[in-house]
Amino acid sequence: MSALTWAVAAVVTDDTGRVLLCQQGRGARRYALPGGRLRPAEGPVRAALRDIRAETGWDIELIDLVGVYQLTGPPREAAAGRAGPLPDVLVHVFRARAAGIRPATDPPPGCRLSWHFPEALPEVVTPLTRAAVTDATAGRSGVLRDVGCAPGTVASAPLPAARPAEDGRPARSLHP
Repeated sequence: MSALTWAVAAVVTDDTGRVLLCQQGRGARRYALPGGRLRPAEGPVRAALRDIRAETGWDIELIDLVGVYQLTGPPREAAAGRAGPLPDVLVHVFRARAAGIRPATDPPPGCRLSWHFPEALPEVVTPLTRAAVTDATAGRSGVLRDVGCAPGTVASAPLPAARPAEDGRPARSLHP
């Protein structure tokens, strides 16, 4: 394993069951779940609440943890100008609901937000997004999954730790 980065993301749904996605960056602009990296001495719950509001403008209610996903890139030599391979990323993915019918603030420029039904995700989504939305909508909790960084490279099915939440809803909220 190379250097390790901790991150958070959430499968945020609205009252109709649609999932909030963000298109960022240049070029292909794949759709992804909202989220970001943990700051020093910050836990995943606080990071998810902070990052998702900062990225989308939405306040959210965290419901439970869908799972922990490890993003790994293909093994390769360091590119010119790089100190080494890209870091592996461990992402805590939460199940969440949008709090309210509108964002609390305007999202910053650079993130194009859109809502999508889980069975009709855009063709160009990140592998993490596709795997996490599938797991979340199936009611799974406690998923441990390796996800490759290239499109279409989910490396493994959920491990036996994955289990459906009772009646599709978790028993408690994860508010700090």
